[in-house]
Amino acid sequence: QVNLVESGGGLVQAGGSLRLSCAGSGRTFSRYAVAWFRQAPGKEREFVGAISWSGSNAYYVDSVKGRFTISRDSAKNTVYLQMNNLKPEDTAVYYCAQGGGTTGVARNYDYWGQGTQVTVSS
Repeated sequence: QVNLVESGGGLVQAGGSLRLSCAGSGRTFSRYAVAWFRQAPGKEREFVGAISWSGSNAYYVDSVKGRFTISRDSAKNTVYLQMNNLKPEDTAVYYCAQGGGTTGVARNYDYWGQGTQVTVSS
């Protein structure tokens, strides 16, 4: 069993930055990849990116490449999503997830956090 808790969301102007955190509990959190998804109102949940269990590999959807960075601190059982140069279209609830490897398919994931709201104003 894994428990995931996101934090760090908020309201930011376009061009600004936020860092989201995903704190994991459970013995297996550090042994598996972690992914970030987001869901805007009226839209399907969208894969943002993922990081391997070791932290040595990270993957991103094209729309965030060069702006978002995923990292992890195994000692703190935490995965981060650093978001720079935010755009209004990045507005969504952001979720971290585990159990699906690094696939971009949401239904493959077993464990989800409760989500944190990110709002980017123009």
